[in-house]
Amino acid sequence: MPEPTQGKYVEPEFERDTDYIEDRITRDGEQWPVQPGRYRLVVARACPWANRAIIVRRLLGLEGAISMGICGPTHDADSWTFDLDPEGLDPVLGIPRIKDAYLARFPDYPKGITVPAIVDVPSGEVVTNDFPQITLDLSGEWTELHREGAPQLYPEHLRAEIDEVNKRVYTEVNNGVYRCGFAGTQESYDAAYERLFTALDWLEERLATQRYLVGDTITEADVRLFTTLARFDAVYHGHFKCNRSKLTEMPVLWAYARDLFQTPGFGDTTDFVQIKSHYYEVHRDINPTGVVPAGPDLSGWGTAHGRESLGGRPFGDGTPPGPPPEGERVSPGNNPHVGDDGLISL
Repeated sequence: MPEPTQGKYVEPEFERDTDYIEDRITRDGEQWPVQPGRYRLVVARACPWANRAIIVRRLLGLEGAISMGICGPTHDADSWTFDLDPEGLDPVLGIPRIKDAYLARFPDYPKGITVPAIVDVPSGEVVTNDFPQITLDLSGEWTELHREGAPQLYPEHLRAEIDEVNKRVYTEVNNGVYRCGFAGTQESYDAAYERLFTALDWLEERLATQRYLVGDTITEADVRLFTTLARFDAVYHGHFKCNRSKLTEMPVLWAYARDLFQTPGFGDTTDFVQIKSHYYEVHRDINPTGVVPAGPDLSGWGTAHGRESLGGRPFGDGTPPGPPPEGERVSPGNNPHVGDDGLISL
């Protein structure tokens, strides 16, 4: 199944398949050079790994340089589909499912059909689904196409520290919630649960005295942590049995998450309805009935967080992005804090 198709159900514990298509789009690339309008970023708002790419593309102002196709929140065992689009076809690629772009390049592609993926529009072939590298390359290789005032999400002088933090956040938190949710034995679940909350306690301590994970501005590290935190109470606490504490019961992380949520590019890319639809409807081995819970109450995401007292500047010397393009806005019905202009309204 494509999500968590980056992984598979393995006894006694969940293992994520990290064998991705490692091609890169680079400024001096021969096969895949950076070119405005050539590529399409295919995402699903429900997927935390894809949500990272949505955020980074928006923060950097790359909407005009790389178009975005949005799959629906649910899928079958075969692939993510473009069921949100008229006639169920992506309007640029003309395909009903992202699997078609994978097979156009690799007719016998044996691995998971995952998002995010970048597709070469002229050929209709997938270029890469290497989600950690995609966002780094959007920051480092697409710089000539960044908007004026785009933030430095992966500044060279902080890269070693960002990489170190990202490694622990990925293994213990981003992937840790899946390790809990797909544990095949009590023993493996107990171990995963302990690792997850040990890491969350570390983050509580780290963020108690600094506004952002690394340095005094938003970086790639904050993007990667945010997409897990945004899904924590809505999905991971109950569906994945990560239930020692809700996010709202971890005061530092809850304030940190609200700070980011209220920052342009973060909350306005968060679709709670699609998030819940995906996890509860697709993971029938965990939730056999497919019933989607009505909660949690989302009103708290708009409350004051007080993180300004720690200093820091969200965009450094840059500026926040403007409103998202009309066709890419999250429906206010799917996130009650989104206004008619697509931005967070508190």
